Amino acid sequence: MRVRLGLRDALIVVDMQKDFMPGGALPVPEGDRIVPVLNEYIKLFAESGLPVFFTRDWHPQNHISFKGHGGIWPPHCVADTEGAAFHDDLEIPADNKFIISKGTSRDFDAYSGFQDTPLEALLRERGIKRVFIGGVATDYCVKNTLLGALNLGFQAFLLTDAIKGVDVNPGDSRKAIEFMLEKGAIALELSDLKI
Repeated sequence: MRVRLGLRDALIVVDMQKDFMPGGALPVPEGDRIVPVLNEYIKLFAESGLPVFFTRDWHPQNHISFKGHGGIWPPHCVADTEGAAFHDDLEIPADNKFIISKGTSRDFDAYSGFQDTPLEALLRERGIKRVFIGGVATDYCVKNTLLGALNLGFQAFLLTDAIKGVDVNPGDSRKAIEFMLEKGAIALELSDLKI
């Protein structure tokens, strides 16, 4: 399949933060391996004048998702800490980029980049119809962001060469991909894109 990028397209890079990388507080196995591929997507969209959105967990220290505060995860991506910073090698454009912080209030968890953020409004005001989604983790924030996009009426492409899952249970990532495709996502790789 070949897909030509157009003026109503946007890229969403999900949660490529240090705490989700190998050695981080909540590592996604081989999460750092997709950085070069994501950089190629970012370059392609940026050079085409298309918006690139970067979601990030940006939690308070006592966030509801943390163990000790009722959650299942170790503390991670606490706002303004090194672990919440984006991967050092992620090439974030100087212009035409948007940083979307989620999970910013103590009592509200957010796996989707659309939950309690301005992401939908920013896409709508730019007339975006199609979103292209990659990042981590396939089975959590990528899945929920993509499903959120579909539920809001966007056409959603899953960048299968630019996602990694955490697989708390073996096979979670594969099942998440199958579920996203069943719901209407379109699988895509870098070689499928053209300007």
